Amino acid sequence: MKTKPNTETVDVLIVGAGPTGTALAIDLTRRGAAVRVIDKAANSFDGSRAKGVQPRSLEVLEDLGVLDDILAGGGIYPPLGIHAGPLTIPWHMMSRNETTSDVPYPNTWLIPQFRTDAALRAGLQRMGVAVETECEFVGFEQRPDAVLASVAGPGGVAEISARYLVGADGGGSMVRKAADIGFEGSTDEADRMVIVDAVVDGLSRDYWHVWPRPGGRFAGACPLPHSDRFQVMIRLNLGEEPALDEESLNARFRKQTGDKKLRLSDIGWKSVFRPNIRLAERYRSGRVFIAGDAAHVHPPAGAQGLNTGLQDAYNLGWKLGQVLAGAPEALLDTYEAERQPIAARVLGLATKKYDGFAKLDPSSIKRGDDERQLGLHYRAGPLVPSGAEQTTTLHVGDRAPDAKLLDANGGARRLFELFSGAHFTAIAYGRAAAEELAVLPWPTAGAGLKKIAVDAGEHPNADVVLADIADSFARTYGVSDSTLLLIRPDGYLSSIVTTDMGRTVSAQAAPMSPAVDIPAVPNS
Repeated sequence: MKTKPNTETVDVLIVGAGPTGTALAIDLTRRGAAVRVIDKAANSFDGSRAKGVQPRSLEVLEDLGVLDDILAGGGIYPPLGIHAGPLTIPWHMMSRNETTSDVPYPNTWLIPQFRTDAALRAGLQRMGVAVETECEFVGFEQRPDAVLASVAGPGGVAEISARYLVGADGGGSMVRKAADIGFEGSTDEADRMVIVDAVVDGLSRDYWHVWPRPGGRFAGACPLPHSDRFQVMIRLNLGEEPALDEESLNARFRKQTGDKKLRLSDIGWKSVFRPNIRLAERYRSGRVFIAGDAAHVHPPAGAQGLNTGLQDAYNLGWKLGQVLAGAPEALLDTYEAERQPIAARVLGLATKKYDGFAKLDPSSIKRGDDERQLGLHYRAGPLVPSGAEQTTTLHVGDRAPDAKLLDANGGARRLFELFSGAHFTAIAYGRAAAEELAVLPWPTAGAGLKKIAVDAGEHPNADVVLADIADSFARTYGVSDSTLLLIRPDGYLSSIVTTDMGRTVSAQAAPMSPAVDIPAVPNS
């Protein structure tokens, strides 16, 4: 095949169009970046695989403009139904939480991965970007100002020039391998599980059914929302070689469950899963980055892998956008520094949950705050300034919570509604902080700044003026005196300042932004 040169240089080439790759493409496109997304498959993934979307990810998906489709395509997890002989014992594995002012989506959402993929691809399509299918990444050459990637497609091998390359191409990532990035960890070949999407005749859809067996073996069947299908899981015996035809799967399922009345039919996606526990030694090699499963792979328990990948994209997207606009190149080093420690902690959590689920250990089966990912933070990260202030409830690096306030017309406004978009957000609490908005310089390039004044009266320096009638903001954010807060584009606190507010916030924002334009002084 002949190589076809491509003289156009795009801003970012993304390899892999799963949830991580498409989320990153949406975020970059809304920042004005020129993006191409390639995927070696002819069609999007059609199985249930990663089926749990966590509360923090739902917040991310809302900001990316695809949440309505996610909510329409899923539902709340049903309780476990643990089968013990003739008895079915109900067990609420997932905590059920009420919606609050600061947490609008408190529960893990059950949605098969193909619908999550479809929602993200549709969102990207609405922005005028289509996934380029049947395009397989072959390798790259890194240059001082660009990456030249070789891509094999139906018409031969082509070259794509990009300022940055991101591998979001799964656990077997060719981008990671081409960048010679180590992938430390293990794959347990002895511990395997058959996973299929199928109709299960004779089984109630009221439970996520589990049939425990000695030695940690089990079968399970989780009903997939808005369909007649289940995701069926059968943990194999040591050394067992599974046959995946319908007759063999039915025989195996009936033996594992002890129920000869059950029948699998209309079998769709099927896979033999081997637990992988791996973490990339680094997330960057020059102009090449990896994200999602290309950087970390997890056991399936706890619904962590897809969610961690989405938040990789959400962290990397605004940083790439800022550097493309002229921010310091060193900002891109903070991606690995912030995200790799979180992936390491999540790997430990998911491994514990997977091992515990097989043993039906109640403490491991239960899902709670750790899995929801609302408490993940960057407090020890490189973007937290030395000696950073804190409130009674929040530190710099924490997720900025939602809150319900009133605008000047008495209408209800959510902070997340105001955070939404490609900008930073400055929140001035109190009149003194609102005065500082006037002397808060901001660059004209890169992400803009939305200025919000809370309990500051009518104030000309703010884009939005809000009243905290119910103390929703003050209570959640832990403030009582005038405070200026800066929120990063990915919804994390970048600054908490109570003195010399405008100058301090500006200085703290400098490593994340292009240089501020200083107007020329006319000659007198």
